[in-house]
Amino acid sequence: MLVQKLFRKVSVLLSLLLATSLSFAQPDKELNLMLEWFVNPDHGPIVIAQQNGYFRDQGLKVNIQEPADPNLPPKLVAAGDVDLAVYYQPSLTRGVANGLPLAWAGTLVATPLDGLIVLEDGPIKSLKDMKGKTIGLNIGGNENAFLDTLFKPYGFSSKDIKMVNVGWNLSSSLMSGRVDAIMGAYRNFELNQLAIEGRQGKMFYYEENGIPPYDELIFIANSKKHDKQVIRKFLRAIELGTQFIVNNPQVSWEIFRDYSPKKLNNELNRRAWIDTLSRFALRPSARDTGRYDRFARFLEDHGDLKNIPQAKDYMLNL
Repeated sequence: MLVQKLFRKVSVLLSLLLATSLSFAQPDKELNLMLEWFVNPDHGPIVIAQQNGYFRDQGLKVNIQEPADPNLPPKLVAAGDVDLAVYYQPSLTRGVANGLPLAWAGTLVATPLDGLIVLEDGPIKSLKDMKGKTIGLNIGGNENAFLDTLFKPYGFSSKDIKMVNVGWNLSSSLMSGRVDAIMGAYRNFELNQLAIEGRQGKMFYYEENGIPPYDELIFIANSKKHDKQVIRKFLRAIELGTQFIVNNPQVSWEIFRDYSPKKLNNELNRRAWIDTLSRFALRPSARDTGRYDRFARFLEDHGDLKNIPQAKDYMLNL
């Protein structure tokens, strides 16, 4: 009898040990994340979460990928080829309106970064001076709605200016005098790039000139095929990454820089890092449907969007 009891206890103990070892041996859930562009300070929380082990602590193995073409991320998500991608709020709303199976899955940068930039020592002192001038841009989409709003108080519209596609040569086009202003330029990058080149830029901020505020960078998932539990864990790691950055700006810069020193360790990224700190979403999983609906109505009012979708239908409830 004693031997049987001892045998049962040993068997139970061995079973517990085996179960424990198996649980520890469970592989991390693999998640493929496609960025909207090459790694830069806008992706700070992602890199810090990776380097500090926050993804791993959540049981995730996150593969961070850079797109060969910046138009690819939403297509890859829609096709189910990647789990998540970094994208833009206005573009998400437009994509959903056009029938793409995309959904909001968290916020990365919670303020606009874009704006209209001119040279500080140039002829443009006020938005009213833009009439008849030339604006350089790269990727189009919302420029008419934005410019019409900026210029309305001064009695003219986007029809009264000339727009030229300068590709990614925004700063150089402005400095050379090819254009009088640039849009699609980020306040944390192009303004610093101009300063490094010895020129001071001035930005007319969209959100201070009648354009509803929006989230510059967000995470998107496939609306029909996604794992909410995995996304929640991912966003928890992003939140921890953001908290670490806010609490340790210099140390976090060094960690970010060392992620890819040859690409990231330069003066432009160092300056951009400082200017981006206050832009990251402190609550990346917080859903604000009213904010998204207001911006969608803004696009609709300017003829840029028809049959606008309701935010509650394409923003995941996390």
